[in-house]
Amino acid sequence: MRPSKARTYYLGLCLTYHDPALAIVGPDGGILFAEAAERRLQSKRALNAPPDDLFQTPALLHAHCADADEFVIACNWQESRPLHEHLARWLGWLSPEGILADAGRRLHAWLEPHQLYHMQAAQHHALKSRLLNLARSLRRDFPGVPVRIRGYDHHLSHAALACYGSPFETAACAVIDSYGETGSMAFFDYRNGRLRPVAKLEGPQSLGFYYMKLTELCGFDWLGGEEWKVMGLASYGRADAEVMGWLRDMMQVDGLRLKTGHDVFFDRLQRLESRRRHPEQAPEAAADLAHTGQLFFAETVNRLLANFHARGFSEHLALAGGCALNSVCNGQIPGGTPFRALYVPPAPADDGTALGAAWLAFREDHPGQSFEPGGLSPYLGSEIAAPDIERFARYAGLPVRHLPGDALIGSAAELLTQGKVLGWLQGKAEFGPRSLGNRSILADPRHAETGERINREVKFRERFRPYAPAILHEHGPDWFEAYQESRYMERTLRFRPEARKRVPAVVHVDGTGRLQTVKQSWNPRFHALLEAFHRLSGVPVLLNTSFNVMGKPMVHSMEDAFGVFLGSGLDALVAGDYLFTKPETLP
Repeated sequence: MRPSKARTYYLGLCLTYHDPALAIVGPDGGILFAEAAERRLQSKRALNAPPDDLFQTPALLHAHCADADEFVIACNWQESRPLHEHLARWLGWLSPEGILADAGRRLHAWLEPHQLYHMQAAQHHALKSRLLNLARSLRRDFPGVPVRIRGYDHHLSHAALACYGSPFETAACAVIDSYGETGSMAFFDYRNGRLRPVAKLEGPQSLGFYYMKLTELCGFDWLGGEEWKVMGLASYGRADAEVMGWLRDMMQVDGLRLKTGHDVFFDRLQRLESRRRHPEQAPEAAADLAHTGQLFFAETVNRLLANFHARGFSEHLALAGGCALNSVCNGQIPGGTPFRALYVPPAPADDGTALGAAWLAFREDHPGQSFEPGGLSPYLGSEIAAPDIERFARYAGLPVRHLPGDALIGSAAELLTQGKVLGWLQGKAEFGPRSLGNRSILADPRHAETGERINREVKFRERFRPYAPAILHEHGPDWFEAYQESRYMERTLRFRPEARKRVPAVVHVDGTGRLQTVKQSWNPRFHALLEAFHRLSGVPVLLNTSFNVMGKPMVHSMEDAFGVFLGSGLDALVAGDYLFTKPETLP
């Protein structure tokens, strides 16, 4: 039994072999911390890394849980594994030797056997070593404090984040990803603060696996999280009727299931292989494949969601799972399905399940407590300490000014209107994959060459990659057709024709933009900067992209930020109240 009036802290762990993460929920249910391990490690996706780092975790526990009477550790996977995985292990398919020999049965799945078995093996090892670091830290620093451990269904953890973090009192919740315990999709009815499973897909068919295969065929690396590149490239292509026919032969929607075309699957897969981009070809050679593949993805998702809506659970949709990162598809859901409202959390992929699991544990212990719906703040991660910023101000050997309050906002806005590209570090880091005004690179969107320059000299990435417009909410309807709030940069909308010429650096080739809605109540300092830029330029939009270079996560420390600042074409760095510039940058 839990002690009465005990101060219980809930530690949520994403134990997936990719995108591990840690979340801390306090005794009152408030979120104290949530962050993916990749940020601390500066290793994209933190593959095969534990979420409970031996050095960071004790510091977090002392900072947030020093008065703990009890801990509950909530994991995003159930401890038991499915029978087919045990069988594969027993047969040696999940061993290095088995993977090297390409052992194992060929499944009607989009990925090769060695890829599937590597994923299963990596997940097995992640769960086998679960909590080892955390157990040591708790035993040393909190001796005698009771610890309870729980494991939750993977898709339920996704759904908890989407529904508990949403502004909805009722919702139909769809989880679509690569794989959970036994399948790739699950559907829930959310009402009265409770999640009720209503359907799930079992077996190897998966929209997540499909998009991984599409990424691979386009010449990119899905293990490194390069599905983004397919979405960006898709706008440059045209529909290929032959490829669309093959895809429809291979996978069809049947109610809330995905049905495999068993008789033709491998034949069509071989035909798709004939369209694979060769390494010596430019990415644009795969534009038609990317475009057609994205069309098929959105068509399939919309059919599933229309069938889900027909069950009559709610007019509101909460969407989670890795496939909910497809912002192009998300932007089409309100118009392409019967749902009237859409919510996608800031971290819909596996890192978000750390917080989902922690919330499930908290609500399990507080069954009679009522919870008000509300929008989840994405600013839940680490904060760079003021002494770290001051140390760089003292020793960096660069021009630096201390500009508290409005003075900093005015100076930063002036630099932006002069065409300077700024690194922008403020407050707590964003939880999830998108920069939302706290770990951002910012620029004036009024000149097309600005985006080209950032791709070439700052991010060092392909020229077809688009940039996001951050826009003041009150101006959204004037700039976008069928405007929708996009708090987490989670959906792509179409610019109004008259607006496109005004901000070409953030308008994609197809006339769209993956926008971030900015409100004063959500991020006061970023909102103030946008307002100042608007007053100077007449444009309520800034180019906003993640503060990183291609292949790296968003910066985590001042050392990371200065590495990008000095090693790229950034003109200035704003960290807290300090403005750092390079000698050649005009004041």
